[in-house]
Amino acid sequence: MKFTLITLAAGILCVNAQAQSMHFSQYYAAPMLLNPANTALTSENDYRVGINARNQWATVPVPYNTISAFADCKLFHNEENNNWLGIGAAFFNDVAGDGNLSLARYEGFAAYHLGIGDKNMISVGGSFGYVQRSVNFGALTFDQQWDGLSFNPSLSNGEKNYVAKTTYTTIGAGINYAYFPNENTYIKAGFGLANINQPKESFYNSSTNQINMRPTVNVDGIFQINEFWALNPSVYYTTQGGAYELVYGSLVNIRLNAGAEKHTEVILGAFNRINDAVIGAAGLRWNGFQAIASYDLTISKLAPYTSGYGAMEFSLIYQGNYGNLSFTHEPRRTMNCPRF
Repeated sequence: MKFTLITLAAGILCVNAQAQSMHFSQYYAAPMLLNPANTALTSENDYRVGINARNQWATVPVPYNTISAFADCKLFHNEENNNWLGIGAAFFNDVAGDGNLSLARYEGFAAYHLGIGDKNMISVGGSFGYVQRSVNFGALTFDQQWDGLSFNPSLSNGEKNYVAKTTYTTIGAGINYAYFPNENTYIKAGFGLANINQPKESFYNSSTNQINMRPTVNVDGIFQINEFWALNPSVYYTTQGGAYELVYGSLVNIRLNAGAEKHTEVILGAFNRINDAVIGAAGLRWNGFQAIASYDLTISKLAPYTSGYGAMEFSLIYQGNYGNLSFTHEPRRTMNCPRF
């Protein structure tokens, strides 16, 4: 079986670039994709909703387009607001290639957050997802469709026993540990594991093509330097089936109107994905909204084929409290961590 030459070439380049799976450079803006234990892990807010969008390698004929939408909220928090249950849901969609190879994933999340004293918190979470894969074989060309002069799509492609859609379910779990010794320091380390059940995925009814488990490790911190500046460094690592991704860098939060009831923050960031791309980010946070745009500049072996262009990404998150919805007006206590 052969696809068009340029599709095949791009596929080979993807493999050499440590493979391609659904991911966001702004992993910090996709909390539940990063780790189910992040579900409703917010100090000052009761709920949040967000969207993510990514367009990768738009200069080649087989770009990747990924979008997601998520929402999570707190339930049953105690009076001290240091123990609570978090629930959430998310939708992910990824489309790539001449054949519109697509993934649609619907996932539910739950996590429990347990405060230990005034300076520590343990979070444990799990997820269950339903995934549908599809491909448009009619948009692809095969070697048997070459009539000697050109590819003729009316000729048989020679493929047998394939299906255009396949589905499976996936299970994930994760754990976080957070340490906040004072109001200027917050440090969190997490471990997540996706595809624990190693589901089978195949367009040819194969029972041997299992999806590998994907462990993820993430460490991040918030360090409030003064009333105007805060640093948010982080590192993210994941691996699956021999491929890996390692990203490290930091956001810088700059408060423009310290002391105001509704403050505004400028967000700047720089990250490096090892052997793949350097990433710049800029955004704004105001009145519960956070918007960040980022760009991946390709530095891998794929760079000559993309003229250095990589990926554009955008995220938008809103966080709020039930009191804002007139459900309750009780005073609330927040964790001892930076207010950024």
